[in-house]
Amino acid sequence: MPDPNGFLRYDRRLPARRPVPVRISDWREVYPPAGEELIREQATRCMDCGIPFCHDGCPLGNRIPDWNDLVRTGNWDAAVDSLHATNNFPEFTGRLCPAPCEAACVLGLGGQQPVTIKQVEVEIADAAVARDGLRPRPASVSTGRSVAVVGSGPAGLAAAQQLARAGHTVTVYERDDAIGGLLRYGIPDFKLEKQHIDKRLAQLTAEGVRFRTGVDVGVDVTAEQLRAEHDAVLLACGALQGRDTPETPGRALRGVHQAMAHLVAANRVVAAAGDGKPAPATLPDGTPIDAAGKHVVIIGGGDTAADCLGVAHRQGAAGVHQLDLYPEPPTERDAARDPWPTWPWVLRNYPAHEEGGERVFAVAVQEFVDDGTGQVRAVRIAEVTVEKVDGRRIVTALPGSEREIPADLVLLAIGFEGTEEQPLLAQFGVTRNGRGAIDSRPDWQATDGVFVAGDMHRGASLIVWAIAEGRAAAAAIHTYLGGVGDLPAPVDPARQPLAAR
Repeated sequence: MPDPNGFLRYDRRLPARRPVPVRISDWREVYPPAGEELIREQATRCMDCGIPFCHDGCPLGNRIPDWNDLVRTGNWDAAVDSLHATNNFPEFTGRLCPAPCEAACVLGLGGQQPVTIKQVEVEIADAAVARDGLRPRPASVSTGRSVAVVGSGPAGLAAAQQLARAGHTVTVYERDDAIGGLLRYGIPDFKLEKQHIDKRLAQLTAEGVRFRTGVDVGVDVTAEQLRAEHDAVLLACGALQGRDTPETPGRALRGVHQAMAHLVAANRVVAAAGDGKPAPATLPDGTPIDAAGKHVVIIGGGDTAADCLGVAHRQGAAGVHQLDLYPEPPTERDAARDPWPTWPWVLRNYPAHEEGGERVFAVAVQEFVDDGTGQVRAVRIAEVTVEKVDGRRIVTALPGSEREIPADLVLLAIGFEGTEEQPLLAQFGVTRNGRGAIDSRPDWQATDGVFVAGDMHRGASLIVWAIAEGRAAAAAIHTYLGGVGDLPAPVDPARQPLAAR
């Protein structure tokens, strides 16, 4: 039985982050290991509630109270098994997910701080590596059926592992030069060191998953070829079409870029250095996109913006401003707006924010200012109010509030508009909907024999949703192929995050 007084005896605590002057000098993860004593103490705070709403906050259906209590009692091997029963890659989610499960923790209902679910998860995942090195679980019998997975992000990899373990032959196609999708080149190493991806890929390879990199489906390989070679196809290409602001004067100036271009270039530099091949941070056409010595302006207030902020610090930016269209959020949940256990609108301070830079709220860019040579030298901003009218966002600039902020590099981190328009869509006979995503039937098929999952289906979302959709799509494919038994399907295509009605 869990300790009913654990949350009274222990306060919420996380491991101390590495000191700022140390961590911005390298690209290693911000958090060191928590240590068994701290993590057992934090797991003890879990009450094993009669109705654990953390399950509703997490689309994977993670057995959070179960593995918390197993950690509390020191039964780490069972905790590892319990965690992996619902999540293929807890070392990814434990590092990258913003933890809607914690927002739904019952302790939050009583005004207490939630259990550190995310930290316990990552410590269990790391313990799995330390104990058995992610032991492969290959299928004992082959079904003789073949599946192509297009895209190697968390949705594609989760589906590939589920299908391979069910005995199907799985080939993952990735247009980039390395497997991992957004995890590989879109997420900085200070959040996810790439050794974690590589260890999982070794496990998947040992389980029979085949990987083909540098293959742009729709260009290098046609949809017709994939259909001929495989019995089913899963599209899991993500939602990488960055939202832009082409109507803003000066958008075409040099030095104004999509945030993802900056992150990918920086990640490639880190990857090359790890291979002993130093390389400059450049765009595919050779244009430099390094923050070193520059005044950087990041437009946007979410995860991608914070990632750019941390990268800019490590590249040696002269100064950084992060602009947010909305007013500064409250520090605590507004129950009238976002009642427990929904995901609340609150001020989220990422580790990058304590490393430097200035956050400016309730402002919008009016113009990217030219230095006279076609290079941006500043952004002209104005204070704004934002209203929702008939579902539309109305942004109104306040007269007399305009000012300039110096800018040598501007990064647009204002969200994504769905999956990219690419040749494979027309070849498979699918089209983007109004949100830029690909619709599916209730059985995850976008068209006969072609399934879709992850951000490509849902739109840009959380990694837990990507893995959940990958697992659910794998279950549908297994059924479509006449597989024996059922695979776990944590969500259906219509499932939405927990929200107030």
